[in-house]
Amino acid sequence: MTEHVPIRPICEPVELAPGATVIAERVVHGADAAETDPFPHYHDVCELVVFGQVGGHFVADDRRYPLSPGCIVSIPSMHQHDFALTAGARDWVLIQIDPAAGEELAQRPGLERLASPFCARPDPRLGARIATLAGWLADLGTTDPLVPGLVELLAAAAVRSPVIEGEAMPARNAGFERLRPAMERLRADPAHPPSIDEAASLCGLSVAYFSRRFGRQLGMSWGDYARTYRLHMAARRLLSGDSGIAEIAYGLGFATPSHFAASFHARFGVSPRAYRQAHRRRQEPEAVGR
Repeated sequence: MTEHVPIRPICEPVELAPGATVIAERVVHGADAAETDPFPHYHDVCELVVFGQVGGHFVADDRRYPLSPGCIVSIPSMHQHDFALTAGARDWVLIQIDPAAGEELAQRPGLERLASPFCARPDPRLGARIATLAGWLADLGTTDPLVPGLVELLAAAAVRSPVIEGEAMPARNAGFERLRPAMERLRADPAHPPSIDEAASLCGLSVAYFSRRFGRQLGMSWGDYARTYRLHMAARRLLSGDSGIAEIAYGLGFATPSHFAASFHARFGVSPRAYRQAHRRRQEPEAVGR
């Protein structure tokens, strides 16, 4: 790993399907798999990675953690991270969680550790349970009603696992950290997204420099990011409560319900009402079965 050469982190967009708050997939590499190159990046989603066979290192927030079979990694939304895996057979289950759902999870009593990146190694008994939960998630559809409960159980097991102490590394993510104050303000009060002037001021940067840096780091403008974040928050609220569409629109700072509906349709390909109704139809057979 080259530690002294600055590497620009890349924001990889992760799109969850309409109605889904979780993506889970099983990844398997054969014995002929080559070692992986370091690739600093971050996502809007939160991640849990449950490893089977593995070797190498996990890097997050300028700390490096050794990876060994059976370990589990947790990465909150928008935290720079990186995996450098050794050659050979390896496998894992990757669970990616809607940022709003992930933040709610980290606020629950006993799960506060999820608010920061960590790497843990459970004992064999707990590790077997974690592997079972991860396998179930990988086998279920993204909108299966069992998924949220399984994710919470997996998160609870992860935070009970002994943490691996990471090795401090030279700081290399200052570029992204300079932008974090604006993003944190947006998350704290999405109904009143900062203007680009306000966002730049929060970060202690000129508007022109903030705009250039934000575009390089995240691949979109500040305005596009703020709008996209609020639309994903709206999608979450449409599925998790009974608030009216107009109430959701105004609660997230959209000027009118019609403007919200047009923006939502442009993002997700369906109207807010159709989005909510489709989710409820998927839940009905499960409710009848119970």
